[in-house]
Formats: sequence, C-alpha cells, structure tokens
Amino acid sequence: MADTRPPATVAYRPGQHNIQRWGLDIHHPVFPVSAVLAILFVAGVLLAPGPARESFEALKQWTILRFDTVYLLNGNFFVIFCLALALSPLGRIRLGGADARPEFTRSSWFAMLFAAGMGIGLMYWGVAEPTAYYTGWSGTPLGVEARTPRAAELAMSATMFHWGLHPWAIYAVVGLALAFASFNNGLPLTIRSAFHPLLGDRVWGPWGHVIDVVAVLSTLFGLASSLGLGAMQAAAGVSFLTGIESGFGLQLMIIVLVTFLAGVSVVRGLDKGVKILSNINMLVAMFLLGFVLLAGPTAAILRTLGTTLVGYATDMLALASPGDRPDKAWMQGWTIFYWAWWTSWAPFVGMFIARISRGRSVREFVIAVLLVPALVTLLWMSTFGGAALDQVQSGTGALASGIDRVELALFQMLANLPLPALSSAVGIALVLIFFMTSSDSGSLVIDTITAGGKSDPPVLQRMFWAGLQGAVAAVLLFGGGAEALTALQAMTIAVGVPFSLLVLAMCASLAIGLQRERRAHR
Repeated sequence: MADTRPPATVAYRPGQHNIQRWGLDIHHPVFPVSAVLAILFVAGVLLAPGPARESFEALKQWTILRFDTVYLLNGNFFVIFCLALALSPLGRIRLGGADARPEFTRSSWFAMLFAAGMGIGLMYWGVAEPTAYYTGWSGTPLGVEARTPRAAELAMSATMFHWGLHPWAIYAVVGLALAFASFNNGLPLTIRSAFHPLLGDRVWGPWGHVIDVVAVLSTLFGLASSLGLGAMQAAAGVSFLTGIESGFGLQLMIIVLVTFLAGVSVVRGLDKGVKILSNINMLVAMFLLGFVLLAGPTAAILRTLGTTLVGYATDMLALASPGDRPDKAWMQGWTIFYWAWWTSWAPFVGMFIARISRGRSVREFVIAVLLVPALVTLLWMSTFGGAALDQVQSGTGALASGIDRVELALFQMLANLPLPALSSAVGIALVLIFFMTSSDSGSLVIDTITAGGKSDPPVLQRMFWAGLQGAVAAVLLFGGGAEALTALQAMTIAVGVPFSLLVLAMCASLAIGLQRERRAHR
C-alpha cells in the first residue's frame, strides 16, 4: 500500500550519519568516495596525459552514439513536465508552507539564479556560436547552406534553442524537487532527499549514497568544464590585449587566482559572498550588454532580436526532433553537448536555486526559472550574436573569415567597436567574476551534499571542494593539450548521462510528493 503519511512526519536530521573528526563534518561514504574518485582522476591525467587525451575522445564518441536520442527526448520531456506543473492546481503549492515568505527580493533572486546558471557560457559562446553556425565552421543546423539568409536566421534560432527553455527546465525540475523536499518535507537539502516520495526511507541507505555521489561527480566535472572554458577565454583576452602567450601556463595562473578568490567568497557564505558577487555580475554584464547594443549596429541588433524570437518559436520542433535529420553530425556535436552540459550542471544550479527560493509558489518558481533567464538570454544572444553576424556579413574584422579560435571570438568582435581595449578589459573582468560566482556557488552546493545536507559545514571542507574544482579544470586543460575543448566536452557529455536518468526519476518523485501535499492540505 502506498505511503500516505504527511511528508512532514519523516524523521531525519541533516548530517545524522556524519563523521566529525579533525575539524571536519563529513557524510560517510559520500564525501570520501566522491573525493577519492576525483583525486584519482586528477592523478591519472597528470601521470598519463597522452592516454588520457585518447580516452577523452573515445568516451565522447561512445556516449554520443549511444545516448543522443536519450538526451533529446529527456530535454523535451522536462519542458513539457514543467509547463504542466505550472498550469495545474499543483502550481498553487508554496515552498515552505502557506505562510512562508521569500528570503530575497525578486531582483536579487533573478540575479543569483541567472549568474549561477549560465554566466561563463554566455561570455564564451555569445559571439562564437552564431558565427560558427552561419559560416558552417562545424556544420550548420538543419543542414542549410552556410552564409545564406536562412543560415543567418537558423544561426540565431539554434543558439537560442540551446540556451532557452530546455536547459532551464532541467534546472527547474531539480531545483523544485529539492526545495519541496527541504522546505515542505523537512528533509536535508541534498539530492537524495528529492527521491523520498519515490523510494521512501531507502534514500538514507546505499541507494541514496549512490545518488549523491553521482550528483557530486556530475556537478564537479560540469563545473570544471565551465571553469576550463572561462580560463581559456580569459587567457585569450589577456593575450589579445597584451600580447602575452595564451598557453596552459597563463590558463593555470588564472585558475589558481580565481579559485583562491572563489574560496574566499565561499568562506563568506551565501549572503556576504555569493549574493554580492551575483549582483556585481549582473551590473557589469548589463553594462557590457548596453555598450555593445549602443556602440554596435543597433538597428541590426534590434532586427535580430525580433527574428530570433520568431525563429526560436518556429524552428524549435525541428531542432528538438530526434528523428532522421540532415544535420545529425551537427546535432551530436552541439545539441548533445549542450544537453549534457546543462544536465551536469543541474545538481549544482538546482540546489542553489532551491536554497534561495523558499516562499515562492510552484507556479511562480517554474515561470520565473524558465522565462526570466530565457528572456535575458534572448537579449544577450541577439545583441552579441547580432553584432557578430553583422561584422561577418559586412566583411568587417577577423570574424569575416569565420571562426579561428573560439575563445577569441568575443574579443575579435569588440575590436571593431569603439574603445576596444576598455570593452575587452570589461569582458575579461566579467569572465573572471562569472568564474568566481560559479566556483563558489558550486563549492557550497557540493559541500552541502557531502556533509549530509548541512548548510554550514566547516570552512576547511568548502575550501577543499573549491580547490578540487580548480584542480580538475586544470588537468582537463592539461590532458586535452591542443584539443582542450574536446577534453572539456568529453567529460561533460559522459558525466551527464547517469544524472539525466536520475532527473527523469526525480520528475516522478516530485509529482508524487506534490500530490500528497495537495491531498494533505485540502
């Protein structure tokens, strides 16, 4: 017979089975297993970078060939599931109970969830992705001919497809499931708690340990991939401005510096660290966005904004289709990478959004998490992508001949606007701030999971995970060598598979839990 107890009667304390020794407060076996596996990976790449490089490529190809359809179907399902929740009577349920009130203002809430969810990626791909699609750098979406009017339309609609509703639906499912488990059911804020309506008290045993370890490793490698991209772009920007060689040495220096600063922010906590950084992030990002909009081809950008929105709506079904497609190689190289990237970030972003969303209704949560970042992303991609495509089409600057180095694309576009040195410096600063925001937010989340759901584990543990993120990012760049981007993509795609399947189960668990809550409070 199904368990119909009110969820609040579940008795479990955060950190109930923790080991407290040597100034640490760790959940056994999640902390040691996750840490040992990550450290073994770092050591293995350092000891054998050549075989590691070959393994990265083989792992990427194996995963894509076997799981591309799974990734596409899952992404579509998560969007439908979220919209169904928002429109159903379950949308009236409030996270934390009927009397709960939000801890943060809407502006701070929006800033934190947006900065945590996509920051570095927007900086890295905002110019490069539309340019690559339009010029056919690595294929074109839906197999259209490169450098044609239709290619320009699809370059923007495909970019928006990768950054719009689908990724935020994944984040929304995980964030809502965790927020509901913690604020309504009184369970620890850790990934296993989201499965309690489905598995019952078995989540506190071996099944729960496996779930949390998968979540930690998915988050760690997903974040490390993003930090690697950020280091590559920041180093390329410094090289572009100063002439210093943009090699692994400079990338490593950036990773060490930003990891240290992120660790300082982690120690300061959510209110004094992450919130302040996120608000600074938004101000600097809006400044750079406004500069490109006004200093660039404003009329072309505004036209791009309209055509991107229309194209996103009309091309979404074709781009989301897992059937026999003329652009299968493009889809596997781009869409599957993105779906894996968002999935690997889901434990981190979902838990972070959950922590800051007490007092929101399910409907408000879903609408805000899906639509607000998607609208900001539409404006961002249309501005930076529209400016880049205008330069390509008019034969202006380095982008006219296509993509040379992906990490340089942003700075090559800014070089053809007024005050290129200043705008490039702001761009580098923004990459570094996004870098720190992602790192310190991720460290807080990973530490919460490996401390059994405790929100205030010892400072030493937070510093450990911040440092380990930086180490994994560094060895991925080192092991990848000249193909560092391939190494980053390979690990992202591989670690996203198991958690993608867990998110599917999380949907079922969340639906069961919300139905019980509704019946209990009729």
